[in-house]
Amino acid sequence: MARRRGTNGQTEKDRRKALIAELETARGSKVITFITSTRGGLDFPIAMDSVRKLFEHLKSATARGAKPKIDLFIHSNGGDGIVPWKLVTLIRDYCSEFSVIVPHRAFSAATLIALGADEIVMHPMGMLGPTDPTVTNPFNPQNPRNPNELLGISVEDVSAYIKLVKDDFGITHEDELIQAVNALSQHVHPLALGNVKRFHSQSRMLAKKLLELHMKDGTEDHKIADIVDNLNSKLFFHGHPIHHKEAQKLGLKVKLATKPEQDLIWNLYLAYEKEMSLDEEFRFVDMFLSQHPQLTNGQSQVIDLPKVKGVYIESAARTDVRTVDFQVFGQGIQNGIINTQLLTKRAGWEQE
Repeated sequence: MARRRGTNGQTEKDRRKALIAELETARGSKVITFITSTRGGLDFPIAMDSVRKLFEHLKSATARGAKPKIDLFIHSNGGDGIVPWKLVTLIRDYCSEFSVIVPHRAFSAATLIALGADEIVMHPMGMLGPTDPTVTNPFNPQNPRNPNELLGISVEDVSAYIKLVKDDFGITHEDELIQAVNALSQHVHPLALGNVKRFHSQSRMLAKKLLELHMKDGTEDHKIADIVDNLNSKLFFHGHPIHHKEAQKLGLKVKLATKPEQDLIWNLYLAYEKEMSLDEEFRFVDMFLSQHPQLTNGQSQVIDLPKVKGVYIESAARTDVRTVDFQVFGQGIQNGIINTQLLTKRAGWEQE
């Protein structure tokens, strides 16, 4: 993988490694970064394959035998709700103390990972989020704008519908409630609704188990239950950003990073933002049209896009990047309209 060099001959990787080293010195820890793309139009979810890569970083961090303090520097919109339990329990096997550093976004499954830490260190720009899952399975309804895509179902959307019927419309009679449920099941397959309930229960169970990893003396059971309720049900909107002060009020073990830490944390985040183009929307249609603004009816073209860096897992020892090579297929149809389709040519992990 080609490395870009600055005017002083230092590569972007060198800059990140230097910032990681400075943060380790400031925190007295081993730092592992876990960054998934939050780029508009190109969101990369947290997935189980990342755990395998993170394992190599943990082995390197403990190569001398001692269990260090480990800081997981995480930025993500979330992903697979199963991953947090495996990832957190793995990290805790290799460390004496586990902290999560949140520079910007740690939503959904990333928030669940943070729940398993002894301490959550947040930058002023840092945000956690509710942990109610959005579920997709083969029985989900089709997206009316794209029949090949299934719509995700938010657990809280289903609960909110029932609450709307009962609380706002005042429908409480059993027969009328059954009609409301039947109306919902005409649009959403009953098995999809059952799947929603199963994932909701699982999300609550995982949140509880992750908190119990470090709140385990039995005196904080009530606090754990309150945190789980708030994060899964009482914040209402899955995209609600939880600031460090709100997180503290919810009972989470959150602290604001010190001023020197804040500067290092933000500079390290900006390095990934630049490397992964996180502040630029991924507009593959525009990229295609810039090369082929016109195609006649039936004419088609394929273009290769620059390699995309979707996930970074990095430490002092190594750098792992999940990359994707995309192509865009375009075909002209009547009235000068061009249909485009994004194709994956290759996807996988590389060591940088």
